[in-house]
Amino acid sequence: MGSLGGGGGGAGAKVGPPALDVALAFPQATPASIFPPSVSDYYQLDDLLTDEEKALRKKVRGIMEKEIAPIMTEHWEKAEFPFHAIPKLATLGLAGGTTKGYGCPGLSLTASAISAAEVARVDASCSAIILMHAALVIPAIDLCGSEAQKQKYLPSLAQFKTIGCWALTEPGYGSDASSLRTAATKVPGGWHLDGQKRWIGNSTIADMLIILARNADTNQLNGFIVKKGAPGLKATKIENKIGLRMVQNGDVVLNKVFVPDEDRLPGINSFQDINKVFAMSRIMVAWQPIGISMGVFDMCHRYLKERKQFGAPLAAFQLNQEKLVRMLGDIQAMVLVGWRLCKLYESGKMTSGHSSLGKAWTSKKAREIVSLGRELLGGNGILADFLVAKAFCDLEPIFTYEGTYDINSLVTGREITGVASFKPAMLVKSRL
Repeated sequence: MGSLGGGGGGAGAKVGPPALDVALAFPQATPASIFPPSVSDYYQLDDLLTDEEKALRKKVRGIMEKEIAPIMTEHWEKAEFPFHAIPKLATLGLAGGTTKGYGCPGLSLTASAISAAEVARVDASCSAIILMHAALVIPAIDLCGSEAQKQKYLPSLAQFKTIGCWALTEPGYGSDASSLRTAATKVPGGWHLDGQKRWIGNSTIADMLIILARNADTNQLNGFIVKKGAPGLKATKIENKIGLRMVQNGDVVLNKVFVPDEDRLPGINSFQDINKVFAMSRIMVAWQPIGISMGVFDMCHRYLKERKQFGAPLAAFQLNQEKLVRMLGDIQAMVLVGWRLCKLYESGKMTSGHSSLGKAWTSKKAREIVSLGRELLGGNGILADFLVAKAFCDLEPIFTYEGTYDINSLVTGREITGVASFKPAMLVKSRL
């Protein structure tokens, strides 16, 4: 027997022959690289959509299943950004989202939301990459930027010719984001930014970053466009994530980064100013768990009919059927909540409590669905090749970002009771 240290393998070298292709190793079920048909619309909720929205959903579904499904597991496993897939994602026409003009498609919020779900159905990382553009970066420039900024930045962002990121969260301020410490100090001709950001998606590969910082003079929140390679700017990848592994989340350090006056977003002068961006982005994020749940249901539905045990397909067993039905019922309810959120927003009736409840509830229900899916797939439930394990992990960061379940619940709780309960009672009393 050879020693563990012998034989020519260096650090990180693989031991033994390469793994069998999953189709050969486990021929009894089809892996997710050949994506299962969509079978989750049990109540025919597509009837709620316009012909244009249905056509867009069909287009997105086809591209994701054909172009992204075959490559997603490899990139997810390696935690690599799928650069060669960007042109394919660009063909979806979703990066510009609901913004009109400047090369953006001006989609209805409903069209943008159901498309986000279709992307997440196949791969949640790709949906997160798109949503950073469509629901944060582009709306921030569109709603809070100058006309010159819109003309300069939006066309290339909308076509994925440039990649942007949204930098709000800091190491010490996640849920309490309005208390951020990154400072913006006025200097001749512009601003100096100093501070640190964490969990910033796409930050290590972004061509431009939208940095939220506190104005040293007014103590209010301001927004700035920072270019890749700016002196004093450093972005490093956060390693060892278990979810959304293709998304390049990073730590961003700013050391007297100079931003010219023309790259300050004039419409951001307080935390309330970015709430109009969050109002839409929270709806879009609420649709990510819906899409993930659809994909998990589709995978389980096919798997249970293909996989045989005890002389019968797994679909023939009562316990498995009950779990499938439970998943399916929750998906119908999630779609209806998501659809109603879109309509409330489009009619100008949506409140922050509405969107917060939607995001909190769909992500909680999706957590239950992917857990059931993991049970249904047995041992293959821990393999990314069969989608469910990957979806199980990808849902965890979604459960947390764009407001944790708890914080979003408190936003809705404040709205329905009139009482804010974000800060501990002892802290509130000490300030009275």
